[in-house]
Amino acid sequence: MIKEESAYHNLESVVQQVEQNLELITKCAVKVESHVMKQTKHKLAPGTGLKLQAQEQPCLGQGTSMMVVKQNRDLALQNLSMFMNNRHSSIKQLVSGAQTFNLVAEILKSIDRISEIKEDGRRSLEKLLARSSVYILQSPLTGFENAFVSVNM
Repeated sequence: MIKEESAYHNLESVVQQVEQNLELITKCAVKVESHVMKQTKHKLAPGTGLKLQAQEQPCLGQGTSMMVVKQNRDLALQNLSMFMNNRHSSIKQLVSGAQTFNLVAEILKSIDRISEIKEDGRRSLEKLLARSSVYILQSPLTGFENAFVSVNM
């Protein structure tokens, strides 16, 4: 009974951990989506990126501004790639946790089946003993006791 409670609490903590990981992944995905949308709007606005760069650094020519935009794009892609790699490992952990959860569930099912089989065997033995008579005879030659079972059906 104590083992079952412990297993139940362990499973419950695994489920809570999976739920927390899912919430974290969802929050991160929303942040990334928001960031990508901002970047997309920024790039889609005609000349917005170039004008902002030109306002920040009026000495630079258009070629330099374009290079800064490309660097910003590359940095955003690197950040997105890092984020995706982190999310990939988190998803692997979630899958591993789910597999562990399934394994524990299968073990619990097996324990239930074993308990049922033991209970059925005990009942069968009790029925057999209730219908039988046990005779103990002592051999005059050896002095050993021998048990004989007679089943009355």
